Amino acid sequence: MNDLLFIISLLLSSIIAGFIGSLTGLGGATVLVPIYTLFLSIPIEYATGASLISTIATSSGAASAYIKDRITNVKIGMGLEIATTTGAIVGSLIAHYIYEHHLAFILFIIFGIVILTSIYPQLKKASLELPKPMKPDWTTRVFQLYGKYYDVALKQEVEYYGVRWWLGEIIMFFAGMISGLLGIGSGALKVIGMDWAMNLPIKVSTTTSNFMIGVTAATSSSLYWIFGYIQPVMAGITAIGVLIGSFIGSKVLPKIRNVRLRLIFMLILAFLGIEMIIRGVELWI
Repeated sequence: MNDLLFIISLLLSSIIAGFIGSLTGLGGATVLVPIYTLFLSIPIEYATGASLISTIATSSGAASAYIKDRITNVKIGMGLEIATTTGAIVGSLIAHYIYEHHLAFILFIIFGIVILTSIYPQLKKASLELPKPMKPDWTTRVFQLYGKYYDVALKQEVEYYGVRWWLGEIIMFFAGMISGLLGIGSGALKVIGMDWAMNLPIKVSTTTSNFMIGVTAATSSSLYWIFGYIQPVMAGITAIGVLIGSFIGSKVLPKIRNVRLRLIFMLILAFLGIEMIIRGVELWI
């Protein structure tokens, strides 16, 4: 593949990843790393480095639009960031050890397993436009886990409140660790933490996830830069493409029904999870 074709491939791949990431709350990198490693044959350590930079771009592009639409809950997102940034530091250090000892196949398999296991909670809510109300607990009051937004697709204002803040924080720590370990924004796990554990509406979960992943990725990328896993040119092209894709996705999301959005989310996770496990096993053997 010549240089021009390679650059075009990087740009198109990152636009697609940014669009999907913005639409589902995955953060782009969850789609980008498999595309780069499986289809463009980029070493996983450099793919993860570029994807972290792209994740920051996704968060900047999509989150600003979602905040303007008043869907993102900034207060909840900032409260959960304490756990994700701590986990990101731990995950980045583990990733460096794995790369240094040539055990990259472990990351492929972990990546696939993480993606596939995040499908089950989505299946349980596959037919729901809005989550079933749960009784508020002490964390609902103490951490003010509530808000409201106007749903364009449902043509109604949606009021909601979250529960089990402590469970959300636990999941967010592991989401941050996976972010540092795999070079992704771990948007899938963040969505699970807010959608399943805290019982927030899927649109609030995905948009707040987009807001959070930038902070998590910035923490991980600083360590990846020190370790030499970020190639500036690749990261720059990737960031531009993802920013374009995430902007397009932010315009489409408010018009899509929640059930359809969840279906897209699950299909993408299933395909990428299986492909990453297969590649990991091939490298192992």
